[in-house]
Amino acid sequence: MSDDKTFGFKSAYDEGQESKFIAKAKANPFVPAGIFGAVSALLYSAYKFRNRGDQKVSVYLIHTRVAAQGAVVAALTIGVGIQMYREYFLGESPQSLMKAAPKKDE
Repeated sequence: MSDDKTFGFKSAYDEGQESKFIAKAKANPFVPAGIFGAVSALLYSAYKFRNRGDQKVSVYLIHTRVAAQGAVVAALTIGVGIQMYREYFLGESPQSLMKAAPKKDE
């Protein structure tokens, strides 16, 4: 009854999970960088868990959480800073900064 070509809407079932992630990663490239940084911090701390010395486990886990959150906040801060630089100093419009997902041919 409702045709997606008529209204210009795209169903969530038209795309797979991988293509959704790739489209969102192209629109916001620092979000996957933040995820990668958090996972890297968690993997590194899991690797170093045995050699933590006489430090309590709860304190070690708090430090791990802070490192992972710091990686995410740093990536998002850098992304916002770059966007602000492009918008205010280079004069690009917000519409030109947004990257549209590839559209299907009608």
